Amino acid sequence: MNYVLIIHEVKDYHIWKTFFDNAADIRKQGGEISYQLLKYQDNSNKIVHFSSWTSLEDAKKFFESPELIRIRIEAGVKAPEFIYLEQLEKGTL
Repeated sequence: MNYVLIIHEVKDYHIWKTFFDNAADIRKQGGEISYQLLKYQDNSNKIVHFSSWTSLEDAKKFFESPELIRIRIEAGVKAPEFIYLEQLEKGTL
C-alpha cells in the first residue's frame, strides 16, 4: 500500500475543510483511496492529512498539478509538507 502524509497549517480550518470536501471527486480520480484527517491537540488549524493511494506516482502527479496548487492557495494552506510512504507492515494489537 502507498500512503501520503501531509502536514500543513491553514488560515481557517472551516474554510479549508469546505475546499477539501469539494475536491473529493478530483482526489478520487487522482488515485486517493482513503484518508484520515487529524489536528494538533493545541492548534485546530494545524492539520495532518493521511491518505492511501493507488500509487505514489499518482499521488505526486496529483499534488504537484497546477489545479491542486491553485486550490491550496485559495483554501489558505500554508507551506505543506508532503511525505510519500510505502507500507512495510501492518498489524493490530
